[in-house]
This record gives sequence, C-alpha cells and structure tokens, in this order.
Amino acid sequence: MCGIFGVSVKSTNEYTGNNIKKITKILFKLSESRGKEAAGLAAKNKDSIDVLKLPVSASCLLKSSQYKKFSANVFNKKDGTDKDGFLTVIGHSRLATHGTENFNRNNQPVIKENAVCVHNGIIANDRELWKRFPVLKQEYEVDTEVLVGLLQFFLKETGSITSATQKTFGEIEGSASLAMLFNNNQLLLLATNTGSLYIYDDPAKNIFLFASERYILEQLIGKIRGIDSFKQKFIQQLSPGTALAFDVQTLDKNKFSFLNKDQTINVPVISHNKVGFVDYSEEQTPVHSFSAPTTVKNFNIRPEIKKTMYDNWNRLYSAEILKRCTKCLLPETIPFIDFDDQGICNFCRNHKNLQLKGEKALEEIVFKYRKTDGKPDCLVPFSGGRDSTYGLHYIKKVLKMNPVAYTYDWGVLTDVGRRNEARICGKLGIEHIIISADIRTKRNNIRKNLKAWLKKPELGTVPVLMAGDKQFWYYAEWLKKKMKIDMMIYSRGNGFEDDPFKVGFAGVRMKSSSLPIPLISIIDKIKLAKYYTKEYILNPAYINRSLFDTIFSFFSFLILPDRNPYLYHYIKWDEQELLKTIINEYNWETESDTKATWRIDDGTAPFYNYIYMTVAGFTEFDTFRSAQIREGDIDRETAYGLIKEENKPRFESIEWYARTIGFDPNKAIERVNSVSKIYKIQ
Repeated sequence: MCGIFGVSVKSTNEYTGNNIKKITKILFKLSESRGKEAAGLAAKNKDSIDVLKLPVSASCLLKSSQYKKFSANVFNKKDGTDKDGFLTVIGHSRLATHGTENFNRNNQPVIKENAVCVHNGIIANDRELWKRFPVLKQEYEVDTEVLVGLLQFFLKETGSITSATQKTFGEIEGSASLAMLFNNNQLLLLATNTGSLYIYDDPAKNIFLFASERYILEQLIGKIRGIDSFKQKFIQQLSPGTALAFDVQTLDKNKFSFLNKDQTINVPVISHNKVGFVDYSEEQTPVHSFSAPTTVKNFNIRPEIKKTMYDNWNRLYSAEILKRCTKCLLPETIPFIDFDDQGICNFCRNHKNLQLKGEKALEEIVFKYRKTDGKPDCLVPFSGGRDSTYGLHYIKKVLKMNPVAYTYDWGVLTDVGRRNEARICGKLGIEHIIISADIRTKRNNIRKNLKAWLKKPELGTVPVLMAGDKQFWYYAEWLKKKMKIDMMIYSRGNGFEDDPFKVGFAGVRMKSSSLPIPLISIIDKIKLAKYYTKEYILNPAYINRSLFDTIFSFFSFLILPDRNPYLYHYIKWDEQELLKTIINEYNWETESDTKATWRIDDGTAPFYNYIYMTVAGFTEFDTFRSAQIREGDIDRETAYGLIKEENKPRFESIEWYARTIGFDPNKAIERVNSVSKIYKIQ
C-alpha cells in the first residue's frame, strides 16, 4: 500500500551523517512510487527520536523548510563524537487509506505509547479492535494507531517483543509490514505477514538497510557505490509471518516467526533511559493537497434528487418500456442489436458457448514457471474485486504458485476494495505491490473530464471517465520486467464481462468474445481513435491537462501487446462457488448500498452505470446476466430479478465518488437526467 524503508548504523565513525542522509534520500525517492499523498521520517540516536511528517510527496518533503531543520539536527552533527554515535532512520511514503492525509496527525510515522511506527498495509478490523480493547485510547483516524497500541499493550503485559508481536498479529485482520522504534529501549522491530519487507544484512558491515521491495534495495546499491561496496547477495526477504528485532546500538539481531506460538525463542525487552520525541511537523493544510472546488458545499445527494433517480430506475422496471430479447435480456437500445421474428436478438443467434482450455492446459503452462524454493514465480494483477480475489486464491492454493499481487491505484479504488486486498494478502501471506499514481493529479483529471462530458454528454465518450486506470496494463508489464518474473496471470476476461456496447456507442461493432478488448482489430482501433478525435474537436473542454494521461491510457490499453494467460479462459467461472470461497475463507467484504458484488472495487462504476441506465435503459449488469443466460448458467426470470436489483441507484457510492473527485453530485445527476433518452418513455 505504502512504502517503508530504513537504515541503521552502529557508529557514525564509519558512516558519516552525510552518508546516511544520502542513503535516506535515495530510499525515500525510490519508495515514492508506492504512495505520494504524504511522507515522513523518524530518526533515533542516543538523545532523541526526531520525527517529521508532512501531507506532501517525498520529493516535496525533501525540499521543505521543515526537512532542512530535521536534517540539520539528525545528519549534520559532528561525526564520531563517542562510541554510542549510532543512528537509525525509518521512513514512510504514504498511499492514504484510513484517515485523510490533509490532517497531518493521520500521516506516518505514527507516535503512540512511547513508540513510533511506519506501517505498510491495511488493518481491516481496526474498528472492531478499538471496541474489543477499550483500554486503548484512539486519537487518530489512521489504522496504524491500533497496531501500535496493541503491540505496546501486549509488550507491557508480557515483557517480550516476541510474545507481543505474536499476540498483535493474532488479533489483526488484513496486511501489515511494519518498522517500530521505542523511546525507552534500543530495539527496532520489523515484522510482516505478507513478505513485503526486504533487508540488506552484510555481517561484515556495521550497517543495516530495509525497504518494501527487493528492487528498491537493488537500485540503492547501484546509487551508493561512492559510500561503500554493497552486494546484492546480502539482500533477503523477510518471509510472511516473520519478524526481526535488533538492538540499534549493537545491531545484534533476533529473527523469529510470530505464526509459530510454540517457538522457544524469546526476546525480552531491556529498558533504557527514555529519550524524548522531537517533532518537526506542523499541523497545517498542505500546500500541494487536492481539494474540491470551494463552490461545493457538501457532497450529499439531496432527497429530491434521490427521488428522481429512484423514479428513473423504477420506471424502467415497473412496466415494459424497453423491448428485450425473448431469450436473454438485452434491450433494443444496445448498439447494433436486431431481433428475429421470435424476438431473439442477434447476440443470442450468433452465440457459441465458451470453449475453456481446461485445467490440464493451465497446469502445463504454470509447471514451466513454478518455483520450489518459495521465490516469486508469477505476477497477479489484483483489484480486490471478486474475480481477482478468487483468482489469487486459486493461483496460490490450487496451482501452488508463489504469486506477487500487483495493484495500480489511480485514485478511485474503493475503501472496500482496499480492505479486501489486505485481507487476502494477509491471510495467504502474499507480497502485495501497489504502484500509486499521482492520486491528486489523477482525481483532478477525472474531474476535468467529467466537467467536459457534462457539457456535451455522449454515451460513446463515457469511457473517458475511466481512462486513468488503463495505465494498469503498462505498469503490469513494467513491474514484471523489474522484478524479473517471467509469468503473469490475469484473473479477468471470464466471458460474461464482455461489454461491446461501450465501444458500440462510439460506432465500433466489436464481435462478442471472451477476449479482452485490446485484441480488437486494428481497423476498429483506428475507428475508435477517429471517434474520440472528433469528439475532442467538438468539445474542446476535453483538451485539458488530462490529455496526455488519456493518450497514455489509450496506448496502454489498446496498443501494448498482451500475451499473458487469463485464468478464466482455462477454468470455469462459477459465481456461487467463487463468492462462497472468498467470503467464507477470507471474510471478503461486500458494499452496504447494493446487493451486487461486481465492480464494488471501482469507484467510477456506480456513476457511469447510472448514466447508462438513465440514458440507454441498461447497464453492464444487463449484458453480464444476458451472457450467463446464453451459457445456461442462469434462467431469464432469475436474471431479470437480479438486474432489477443490481441497477438500483447507489446513492452512498455516488456520494463517495463525488467527495473523492470533488464535484457536486446534484448538479451532475440533474445534467444526466436532462439528457435525451434513446428509448421512448410511455
């Protein structure tokens, strides 16, 4: 989720303050790709623990006046003053999940109960833990706080860092990789339940390094040759369920498993004289933070607008307004649809049942890449949605692979999606790498494109609202190469999610298939490019700062070659079996404002589906359930009941989207409602 890192030196005689400053700066910048919404540092020496955190990116923090003060106190002291001249620095580059970064108290490092902590991951059950442990006092919104509180609570109870770590991780649900310093002892604790921690530990050197990714330490080694000679062979992963406690003054280390409660190793905590916390942070409104337009008073949908939205939905299902296929449920407003004398649509007439390649063929493929030493052997794109969650489960538990989960966060991954990602990665012990876009810029781009779309609403240009996430494809290939992983498995393309209407409204007739859209013909790609070029000329509001981002997205999604296997092209996608598995085994969370389980990880879906429903009379759910009918997985009556429920306006989720992006949902919905329908209202 975020990037954490650190450096610890035994004596400043060997490594000067400037050496450590340079290493810290490099680690900070290399970790920035994992989160750009806030950044922070904590440094411990024999006199104090100095802390700096700001609601800006790492690059911005390093240019700040506060960092200059922090640096002068931490790194610029005279070197080698005495034998106790040790120094440990831990850092954090934040992708905000719990608690807005605009309130600096929610940012990291988190100071609580005589400890300071940086944490990568999400504690999905933090609310329940606060209730179960009322002795802990909640002061912030960030979930890391309960992690620190629990560990300190159990540390006082047991006097052992081993027992405290075991008990803490036994209580949490979700993912956690952490580094923690204490002001009354000399320990640095590293612990992870996903394996998202890598250390550099050369016994011949009086320096210790750690980071969230192996690649970060590899790049660091190449950039600090002028300081010392470091070798990649000393980089090692802390495996899931492993912790490392060591004395920052002596660098003596104790590694232990917190999954094995019968383990005999015990690391008692030896108290030292307390040192004070020196905080260089300032509680302030960040200069570089995203903020909604000042004209937006709030992001709640007014009761009368909700009634209109509900009436639009109810009108579609209270009477037979739309002519629908008598076999499936596709309505007459689907682009390029036609019906025969029996009322059966051309999609049904031309349908051929999905031909799965089979589990045997999949096993033959993965066998070539499977590793038996526990090292990563495949990259799995992961959104936290139902398909990718089950896919990660299947790849790990059934195929017996050692996957690394990958997420591209472009700013509208929902809170539910993020919590579900944390749950399965924590439960399965899977390393999770999130590449974070510049969230504020991405959200600003979405707002600009939404504003442009509302000026000239066209169903064919609705996908421009989702353009920002398409770079997911580019970074997947980039990460695969960076990590030197030869295989990537996608958990999408199940054959039911085929929605050619999105390009159909742009004048492109795409054949129905279970293949992903990038495999459409070159001619159709050119048609799409021409359509969007025309619309951008007709509506110059689209020509804004987001243009380059949109072009990059088009390239990533439609131009880049994709030769990776798709899990659901080999195994049957069974909705009931899938949901039963991920809910029962991983406590997979559903949304509160819908019974639907599809797209709940995507914050844009409730809004664009309302557009499609209002203007065209159908949504993605209509095409999805119709595809299931054709395959014989569901009957028409049941499917109709499902789409009626799934197409209900999702008020809470649309409000979340408006609040996240920064637009007035009332004005936006009123504009959508005013668009001419492509069906007749009787």
